[in-house]
Amino acid sequence: MAEILDTTGLKCPLPVLKVRKAMRNVPAGTRLTVLATDPLAPLDLQHFCNETGHEFEQVASEEDGVMRFVIRRTG
Repeated sequence: MAEILDTTGLKCPLPVLKVRKAMRNVPAGTRLTVLATDPLAPLDLQHFCNETGHEFEQVASEEDGVMRFVIRRTG
């Protein structure tokens, strides 16, 4: 199962806050694809995953300034 969360145009800390809220509403094992333009998003999302135990799987791609991250919700 996969979900997409578009945080483009949002600046720190809003992308991480939106990810935190979204992760509460998805079942364990779900992959959340996060779209972001904030240059701090890679660091912020990695830190969020380290703190919460979710898996920061990859920075899948960057296109036209939009970064795509995949986070898997753990149990």
